[in-house]
Amino acid sequence: MSARIHVGIGGWTYPDWRGTFYPEGLPHARELGYVGEHLTATEINATFYRRQSPASFAKWRDAVPDGFVFALKGSRYCTNRKNLAEAGESVGNFLAQGLVELGDKLGPINWQLAATKKFEADEIAAFLTLLPDSHEGIALRHAIEPRHASFDDPAFFAQCAKAGVALVVADSPKYPAFADTSAPFVYARLQNARSDLPQGYPADEITAFARRAKGWASEGKDVLAFYINGAKERAPHAAMALIDALGG
Repeated sequence: MSARIHVGIGGWTYPDWRGTFYPEGLPHARELGYVGEHLTATEINATFYRRQSPASFAKWRDAVPDGFVFALKGSRYCTNRKNLAEAGESVGNFLAQGLVELGDKLGPINWQLAATKKFEADEIAAFLTLLPDSHEGIALRHAIEPRHASFDDPAFFAQCAKAGVALVVADSPKYPAFADTSAPFVYARLQNARSDLPQGYPADEITAFARRAKGWASEGKDVLAFYINGAKERAPHAAMALIDALGG
């Protein structure tokens, strides 16, 4: 199967999207379906804060068309802890909440680390071993999003490559960016949108990122790109602009 590029936003519920992205009067229950009609992915942030139900995952799965994917934020009980090597039970609880109901619409899990977490090679190596390749017959893919400059270390990049874990490609005004894309897929979080631009990003930057995404895909890597935070009200239009730049 050829590599695919998925483009989306964070979640689907945001008041400022009503009347700008969502048509006036669209029922809240139709918002996810509307996202599925115009974009090809979303990152669910709610899974970071609390456990979801199998019924919720099944409902989300059925609301969007084939080919759409849901990336999930790993639970804070896994990642916001003093010693990540001790997260095994929490990782197991996260995987057991029913996310397999998403089936082939399950995208990668993003394990976002606390901004204060520094790179400790043994600790991170142990944490990466806690992330399984599958759960209940469903293949899993993992990404990790460190937000401390100490992770800009070849030893960390090598650990991720060995584990097949993607290092999040971040475009953020607040956190460092890491250039390693050696994993089998690319997970990008674009967080530098501007409110004074209708599409959040200048057109040339969207076009430039489209070229990068096509380059990764030509190497056989699936690409997932999410417009998140920044000027959040612009995120859906930035995502649609990138889809257009990619050729639809």
